[in-house]
Amino acid sequence: MTLLALETSCDETSAAVVRDGKILSNIVSSQIKLHAEYGGVVPELAAREHLKNISPVTQAALDEAKISPAQLDAVAATQGPGLAIALLVGLKTAQAMAFALSKPFIGINHHEAHLYSPWINVLPASCRQKNGDCLQDGYTLPAADFSKFQPNVSLIVSGGHTLLVLVESDLNHRVLGGTIDDAAGECFDKTGKLMGLAYPAGPVIDKLAEQGNPKAFSFPRPLLHDANDDFSFSGLKTSVRYFLRDHPDLLNDPQKVRDICASVQAAIVEVLVAKTIRAAKRNGVRCVTASGGVTCNRALRNELERACQKNGFTLHLAEKSLCTDNAAMIGILAEQKLLKGNFISEFDAEIKPGWALA
Repeated sequence: MTLLALETSCDETSAAVVRDGKILSNIVSSQIKLHAEYGGVVPELAAREHLKNISPVTQAALDEAKISPAQLDAVAATQGPGLAIALLVGLKTAQAMAFALSKPFIGINHHEAHLYSPWINVLPASCRQKNGDCLQDGYTLPAADFSKFQPNVSLIVSGGHTLLVLVESDLNHRVLGGTIDDAAGECFDKTGKLMGLAYPAGPVIDKLAEQGNPKAFSFPRPLLHDANDDFSFSGLKTSVRYFLRDHPDLLNDPQKVRDICASVQAAIVEVLVAKTIRAAKRNGVRCVTASGGVTCNRALRNELERACQKNGFTLHLAEKSLCTDNAAMIGILAEQKLLKGNFISEFDAEIKPGWALA
């Protein structure tokens, strides 16, 4: 099965071609520079960029995979959640292609794609040329390895969402808890904005925190000791705001800036890791997975690995290239759905901007 997938839920225009669980191409056009001066994503600007980029990005994905549209067996796209005006571009493009080719169309939940992305294997960058050809003769593209699936508790953590999900079997899951206000990624970015750091601030804080003291300043750990699986980071963000208001001079000291970054990061990571491990224990699973943009954070990856080793859990982290928004995870999940049942969507199916993960 050969499938084209499109992703335009926020500020990345992405197209990918997958075949039999293997990623043949995964093109991502980022809009970070466009939105940086506004300190966040402007929906109208994002939609215009998607409209400009969707055709060349799709063609690039087909070219890299050496696939013509006629060779496609299905077309998929993110149906939600996301920015409505951005989702429209990818969804309607994919539906039009599927209709014109008389091929099935599959609408995919963006969060569900993140949920299963830790089971996707990626060809190492060192083995791939810019045109997609493998540098090593006879190298076999790795396929998504759902055969090693284990019941797990999964942490999905991004700029807009933080979720804990119990996955009892392949494509059978239920949400345990989620964000009741600010998500973890949003807290990173808004903290960075308060500190005058470049957008998006998450990677900047990650880098600065590496040389900072995580115990230099004490910030709250919201809901850390609550028995539920929900998250709340608005209180932490507010605490940082008042702290900086009362200690503005600290921002003039580069080392203090690094210490603040490390201290805020430590608070966020501790909550994410502790609640994930607690949920895994309570639900009797021995496997933990994590995905979403914030999973690129090195402290989070390290602390999850340390906590899982301590508790005897297996840990599967999504490849960093699949943590941020991308079409490859959309395509892999769409292919799995087609193989395991009738998940075909209507050609006129509408976007679902608030589509919650079931």
